[in-house]
Amino acid sequence: MKYISVAFLILFIYSCSTKKDAFLNRSFHSINTKYNTLYNGDIAFQNGLEELNSKYKDDYWKRLPIEPLKVDELAIPGIETSKDNSNESFEKAEEKAVKAVQKHSMNIKGKEKNKQIDDAYLLLGKSRYFSQRFVPALEAFNYVLRKYPTADLVNETRIWQAKTHLRLKNEDQAYNSLKYLLNKPELLDEETLEDAHTAMAMIYTEMDSIDQVVHHLKKSALTNNNREQKARNLFILGQIYRERNQIDSSQIAFQSVIEMKKIPYKYRIHSYIEKAKNISETTDKNELIATLEKLIKDRDNRPYLDELHYQTGIVEKINGRTDASKSHFEKSVHAKNAKRFQQGLSYEELGNIYFDKADFVAAGAYYDSVINLSKEDNSKRIRRLKRKRQNLDEVIAFETIRFETDSVLNLVAMTKIEQETYFQEYIDKLKAAEEKNEETLNSGFGTFNDNSFDTGNGKWYFYNTQALGFGQQEFTRVWGNRPLEDNWRLSDKSIVTNESQDEENAIAEIDASNKYDLATYLDLIPTDESIIDSLKVTRNDAYYNLGLAYKEQFKENELAADRFETLLTFSPSDKIVLPTKYHLYKIYSETDTLKANKFKNDITSNFGDSKYAKLILNPKSVIFDAADENSPENIYEKVYCDYEEERYDEVITKSENAIKSYEDLPILPKFELLKAYAIGKTKGLDAFKSALEFVKLNYANTEEGKKAAEVIETIGKIKKD
Repeated sequence: MKYISVAFLILFIYSCSTKKDAFLNRSFHSINTKYNTLYNGDIAFQNGLEELNSKYKDDYWKRLPIEPLKVDELAIPGIETSKDNSNESFEKAEEKAVKAVQKHSMNIKGKEKNKQIDDAYLLLGKSRYFSQRFVPALEAFNYVLRKYPTADLVNETRIWQAKTHLRLKNEDQAYNSLKYLLNKPELLDEETLEDAHTAMAMIYTEMDSIDQVVHHLKKSALTNNNREQKARNLFILGQIYRERNQIDSSQIAFQSVIEMKKIPYKYRIHSYIEKAKNISETTDKNELIATLEKLIKDRDNRPYLDELHYQTGIVEKINGRTDASKSHFEKSVHAKNAKRFQQGLSYEELGNIYFDKADFVAAGAYYDSVINLSKEDNSKRIRRLKRKRQNLDEVIAFETIRFETDSVLNLVAMTKIEQETYFQEYIDKLKAAEEKNEETLNSGFGTFNDNSFDTGNGKWYFYNTQALGFGQQEFTRVWGNRPLEDNWRLSDKSIVTNESQDEENAIAEIDASNKYDLATYLDLIPTDESIIDSLKVTRNDAYYNLGLAYKEQFKENELAADRFETLLTFSPSDKIVLPTKYHLYKIYSETDTLKANKFKNDITSNFGDSKYAKLILNPKSVIFDAADENSPENIYEKVYCDYEEERYDEVITKSENAIKSYEDLPILPKFELLKAYAIGKTKGLDAFKSALEFVKLNYANTEEGKKAAEVIETIGKIKKD
């Protein structure tokens, strides 16, 4: 027995040698390589792939990349890769591959006798590839092709070599390598052919040859060897078909993904969503909504509720059910784990709903949410949205002033008894709401609900929580985030302001101990006639400017008419009455001939010598009366002289006066552009660009609008340089 053990030991030692080209040696090292070192290496590699796929987040609002690998930087020798790209499983797989080569390679007389070593080099290259160390990965693949040209895995290696060339931006070499392989399809098994077509589609994607991308993705989808990659390829095909407006083909591709079995669920649920994006006039919208609603109710789809609610909202909007679409957009925003980008899209749609209703204050609040959520400030979408939001600034500010002054003046107009009744009702509601909140908190389910304070139609500013919210928004926009302290208006407390300015801007604060005291609220109502008159002037100015903004900027004639008509009921000053009536005449000329004639007769009969009467009766007499020193053309010449003399502040003031005086005249854009140039000289590049944007948007078809667009483009180039 002793001798037998010694014999086995000698035999084992002899077979361990990598220098002996004997059957026993080759078998020993081949088996050890395959079932020990490489087996563990392959397990580590698969674990690495699973980890990589679980961490990778696809952006389904863009065409998916064919291979889900985010390459942050080009990995080259001597430069460390990003820690975000590190994966211990790939490192372990590489370690096992190196160990297999070092311990089991049998390179005898220039020839490798261990048939598993080419597998080790392939594993080494793939591990380096997914670790994003592409140069050393390419070295491993090149070594296999050079040293083992007849190996079974040479075709697979050629595919990995081509993909690595592609990652290194060597598209031509990648293409030539795969073209050589695909010229001999009869020599390839199904799995290798599928991988080759997928890799070729990647190459043509970089070459921007979409027809060839479609061709190779379709070829790759003919087999079922790699179901996950097949599902991804079909999904991308559906996206490409939609980009090319081939909706039927797109629907077929997404439906194919839905019908596949044993694929990651993310592809199936997103295929449903993508099919909904393909909505057209022939789509049965009610059936589509029913399908989406069913998906929403499925508990397995909770991670995708933000996308499902958003897409359902889009379909409901197209179907004309605005309230239903609004509800879904709101649910999308508040869905658990909602993605920032998706929230931004939903907020934008909510803003658009209110914008279409001409509720510009609410629209502005939602657009602000989009801009605050966005991480892509320079994207075309966000730049467009910022311009749209910027155009709302003025109307939001004037609407806030209108609401506040109306609230206070409504209180002023009440009798003493009405005022007391009004505030007592408010105090009673305040008490009831606080008692209810206290009960809720004591029951263990406490959440404060500000809606209990909202009457929905309160006439006092602080009685309406929605209006109060917009007021807070406007405050933050103007002042930023300020702590609750004395002299809160001063970001720099070393600045001293005069006492009258502090009194004018001070916000009335009610101490918590006085919030149930009726007299405290009554004392807030102004009684000084000069203050009340000042409030009336401010209110009238807000109504007039709102009428102008709705008429000229937003083309909302109904809203503009409402503001102008309401303004006339306040008996404003004579200098506002006439232009207000003229604007009403212009608005009703398009919609109501009876009302238009009423204002026309009023102006021509009672203000016959005014420029507005002349403009109605004979527009050309106003425009071409060049002999008149006060004609628009002569006024413009004078203001332009001020600009050349560098009196920019005067240019801005005179231009603003002229803009108010010469509305509806062709010369108006000239004053706007001149004003923009003066702003640029006094307030800097950003203010100049903003003023030019206004001219570009509001007078797009005029020479001045086109000039403004050219200057904006020039400014953009200067900033890039």
